[in-house]
Amino acid sequence: MAKRDIKGKTAVITGAASGIGRAIAIALAKEKCTLLLADINEARLKETCEMVNKLGGKGEIFLCDVSKLDDVMRMADHCFHSWGKVDILINNAGVVSIGFMGDIPIKDWEWIVSINFWGVVYGCHAFVPRMKKQGSGYIVNVASAAGIVSSAEMAPYNATKAAVVSITETLKSELAPHNIGVSVLCPTFIKTNLMEKMRFTDDFQRKCSTASMDNARWTPDMIAGLVINAVKKEKMYVVPQAAAKLFWISKRLSPSGFFGFQAFLMRMGWARKLMYHMAQMGL
Repeated sequence: MAKRDIKGKTAVITGAASGIGRAIAIALAKEKCTLLLADINEARLKETCEMVNKLGGKGEIFLCDVSKLDDVMRMADHCFHSWGKVDILINNAGVVSIGFMGDIPIKDWEWIVSINFWGVVYGCHAFVPRMKKQGSGYIVNVASAAGIVSSAEMAPYNATKAAVVSITETLKSELAPHNIGVSVLCPTFIKTNLMEKMRFTDDFQRKCSTASMDNARWTPDMIAGLVINAVKKEKMYVVPQAAAKLFWISKRLSPSGFFGFQAFLMRMGWARKLMYHMAQMGL
């Protein structure tokens, strides 16, 4: 199969102020792309934009809260009015809230759902119909290994990221007649600034998440390289880390066995010890 040519294409990236979003922007800048960089952090957006322009891309910032449909529709209107078409949409913006079911405040559920779930829904709602009209395009939805593994103490994050995986799988067939490709990114922990806004219900969760971030072996630049390759090759699933691949395969082979083992670890009181050990190992 011939590779999809992305040289000089137009692209929209949400959550572009830092982390994976910024890294993807830099990778696309090296492909001489024209980019709309969206986020709510104007100062960091400007930094990303400077990097993009220095590397040969053409960047523009756009303040957008993806939890607000009006913001996302304004962003889409602006892009199609300015460029005439959008070749690539990266639905990347996301946050994390963790804890046991019942301990997590409902306001934290509403917060994470508004960004992780509705942000992707709004992005697709605003861009997909117009991509259909132009007869081409590509969409990358950033989910997480959490969306396919469903580990304990992560219900809000698991649920929202599982929804992103499902939306992407649905779009794969829906958009095929319109020459629009899709990919979903499902990494574990990466060295980003996600901890700045992460919400917890106890000290262990903060300690374990901090260790996971500090010891993560994958950087945003490494992830961005995989995303660019996935777009070029139209690869649907991007599951970077070996641990994520192992968990995913194990779940697919025996779902009841996979979740039964997780339940056993919880009953024995070993789950947190294993989670923290994995965090220290950078898995």
